[in-house]
Amino acid sequence: MFKGLGDMANIGNLMKQAQEMGNKMQQLSEELKTKRVVGSAGAGLVEVEANGLGEALAVRIDPSLFEKQDRELLEDLLPAAINSAQQKAKQLHAEQMQSLTGGLNIPGIGEALEQFGGPPPA
Repeated sequence: MFKGLGDMANIGNLMKQAQEMGNKMQQLSEELKTKRVVGSAGAGLVEVEANGLGEALAVRIDPSLFEKQDRELLEDLLPAAINSAQQKAKQLHAEQMQSLTGGLNIPGIGEALEQFGGPPPA
């Protein structure tokens, strides 16, 4: 008569596990904000420092680019360095997610993490 109640207990456990995973992902997002990666372009002429979420924090430009007044080169190197930093942040994010999930590849987990401010895994 009450066979369906067993399924309700399983749903409760799943909800609890989902909430715990959400809390862990929030903690991961906060931790990624404190991590730093550096992307570079032009053999280090332009460097972009970003946090683990891929947010640019600082840009360093070699003074020789200003001396040469090569605006076009600078305009090419900046996006390349930013993309490099973002790619490194995605890799860091993926590594952190691997440790969080015990190495399991859980479909949709990256999209779920985006709700907490993190980039999707690479």
